[in-house]
Amino acid sequence: MFTFLVALLALDALLLSVVVLLQAGQGGGLASLGGGGTETVLGNRQAVTILTKLTWWCGGIFLLLSLVLSFVPRSGNTSALQERLRAATPAAPAQQAPLPLGTEPSTEAPKAGANPTNAPSNATPQTKPAPLPLGTPSPAPKAGAPTKGAPAPAQPKQ
Repeated sequence: MFTFLVALLALDALLLSVVVLLQAGQGGGLASLGGGGTETVLGNRQAVTILTKLTWWCGGIFLLLSLVLSFVPRSGNTSALQERLRAATPAAPAQQAPLPLGTEPSTEAPKAGANPTNAPSNATPQTKPAPLPLGTPSPAPKAGAPTKGAPAPAQPKQ
């Protein structure tokens, strides 16, 4: 059914193209907007010919077929190419939950049989200061402390 309607739509589109191209031009088009009387801009009433009637009918059929095709389900048969494309498409990677602010992702895998509840309670976690948001100036270094990447100050000779 779907294929039959698509074939009708293609045939109607070809017929509509031919009928429109066979019609005589009205002379001017958008070029007539530059000057002239109202007859040039608005045009005179032209006689209805068989080609204009056929154009309206083909246009109406085209719109109707397009509307019907939007509601008709496609056939369940898929081609081998579509099946190969579906099989070759990689699956989307699983998304991990975002880390809380200021924590670093762990690079160590948990050991088998390790239970976090058995950890000693007196252990203090190693934490780093949270990174500053973008656009915030970094804090000034302490007096006398060399900055990162700067050469060490020369020691006076005695």
